[in-house]
This record gives sequence, structure tokens and C-alpha cells, in this order.
Amino acid sequence: MTTTPSNAPLDTNLIRQIAFILLILFLGIVLTRELWFFFPALLGAITFYVLMRGRMFFLVEKRGWKPAQAAWVLMLLSFFVILVPIGILGNILYAKISYAVTHSTELLASLKLAAARIGKKIGYDLVNSNAINQLGPWLTRLLPKLLGITADTLALISSLYFIVYYMLINGRKMEESLYEYIPLKDGNVELIGREVRNMVVANTIGIPLIAFIQGLVGLIGYLVIGIDEPFLWFAATCITAMLPVVGSGIVYIPLTIMLFAKGETGKGIAMAIWGLGFIGLVDNVVRLFLNKKLGDIHPLITIFGVIVGVSLFGFIGLIFGPLLISMFIVLLRIYGNEFMLKRREMRQLRQ
Repeated sequence: MTTTPSNAPLDTNLIRQIAFILLILFLGIVLTRELWFFFPALLGAITFYVLMRGRMFFLVEKRGWKPAQAAWVLMLLSFFVILVPIGILGNILYAKISYAVTHSTELLASLKLAAARIGKKIGYDLVNSNAINQLGPWLTRLLPKLLGITADTLALISSLYFIVYYMLINGRKMEESLYEYIPLKDGNVELIGREVRNMVVANTIGIPLIAFIQGLVGLIGYLVIGIDEPFLWFAATCITAMLPVVGSGIVYIPLTIMLFAKGETGKGIAMAIWGLGFIGLVDNVVRLFLNKKLGDIHPLITIFGVIVGVSLFGFIGLIFGPLLISMFIVLLRIYGNEFMLKRREMRQLRQ
């Protein structure tokens, strides 16, 4: 049995390696801090690349298209198929929120009247009038924030397409570099690629598709029942349906209460039946079907992912939050495969 003397010289190569790693971490932290605003654009670019890489390789390698030409076609398709519908829904809600802000006095008066009617019927004041009055200053501060969000969103979308363009035209080289520079086994790098693709498809296609289907089912009910401004409620249903746990209930439950408060009992009953019986049922049935097709995501990952994502990135965090948590779990699995297995093998050799 040999022992290492206490005065053995330090390994200079190890010291240089540690110093180099610390320098890389320092620069990485500085760059991440200064460029944090563009981090959602980077995540979005990675998401779009994962969705379009197969078609990009097909057009370039099978069809003989030039990389720049194929990239522009795919980017335009993604813009009109993905971003334009989201923008239309956002504009519908934005127009109504702007109207509510500019007519906040009338809105608050109608809310007080509705709250008073509900209080008389149930014998209990659900909402205090002072709490309603506090909505006024909040509404006046809401519109400038929305304008800021719109400007930030345009900047992020521009940055997203700028990044994804170069990712697409250099896709093969980029992936080969990942295999070369990521300090993991090739099998674990492939595992990361598969898991990222499954998570991206499940989050970027599954969640919005379920929300859109719920919105369509809700729109049918709003039109049949005779709800005022059904397309506004359709947009609100699509957006809130992406939220975990509560989902579209944020829309149809207050809408049902509002109908009862206005004295439209028949419409209120119909809305309650349609919301609980059809919109909620569609969520469970469609989600079960799509999970089998696109990949099953644990509900806890969705819940905590949305909480983390919204706090970090705002509304776009509904998609990227679950993706980050899923990626964290994948990295833990890879750590176990990469390092814990070696430790077990060393222990067996010692025994």
C-alpha cells in the first residue's frame, strides 16, 4: 500500500484547469447577467430550432435547397402559423383592456352594482366596495405596462428569429460541436437531445393546442347561449386554459356568476353546465389523448414550471417554465448515469 507524501508538489495542470474553469464561470455569469433580457429569445430560438430542424435538413439535404432559402421559408411559416394567431388573441384582449382602462369609472360602477346584487341575493357581501375602488389606480397603471410588454415582445421576437436563422443554416456544424465540446458520453448527449425534443413538442404544441381546443368549445357555448362579445371570451379562455389547475375556470366561473347577478338565470345555468360539463371535460379528454401522442408531462412539472417560468419570463414562461424543470430532471438523470455509475464500479473493484 503506497501513500502520497504530504509535501508532494501540486499538479500544475490541475491548477491551470481549475483556474481556467473559474475564468469561464466568471465570464459566463457576467454575460448571463448583462444579456438576461435576451434569455427568453434564446430559449425560443432553441424551441423553434428543435421544431424545424428535421424539415430544415430535409429541404437542404434531400431537396437540394440553399440553407438560407430553407431557413427563411421555415421562419415565415412559423411566424404565420404560431405567432400570428397568438398576436391576434393578444390584440383582442389588449383592445378590451385598453377600453376598460380608459372607462375605469364606468367599469367600477358596474362592478359595485353587480356586487350589491349578488350580496342581496346571498345575504353576504362577497366583495367590499373599498376593494373595488382600489382597482382604479391599478387599472391606470396597467396600460403603460402593457405597452412596455408589447415593445419588449417585439424586441424578443426579432432577437429570436435572428438567433434561430443562424442555428438553422449551421445546424449540422452546431450539433457536431455539441458532441465534441459537451463533456459527456455520446449516449448521454443523445439522451439530452431526445428528452429536449420530447419536452419541446409536448410543451410548445400540446399545451397551446389543448388551450385552443378548449377555447373553440367555449366559443361554441358562448355563441349558442348568447353571451355578449363571444370572441373576447374565446381569447380569454384560450389564454387562461394554459394555466395549470385553475385553467379556463378563471373565465367561465366568473362569467356564470355575472350572468346570475344580471338576472339572466337561464343563461347562467346554461353557462355553468357548458363550462363544467364540456369545457372542463375537453381538457381532461384531449390532454389524456395528446399526452400519449406527444409525450407525458407530470402535472407537478407543469404547475411548478409555470410558477417559475412566469416569475422569470412573464407570460412566455407558461411554455419555458416546464421545459426548464424537465431539463433539470434530465440533467440529474445524466449525472447519475455519467458519474454515479463510475463510483459504483470503483466500489465493486475495491470489494
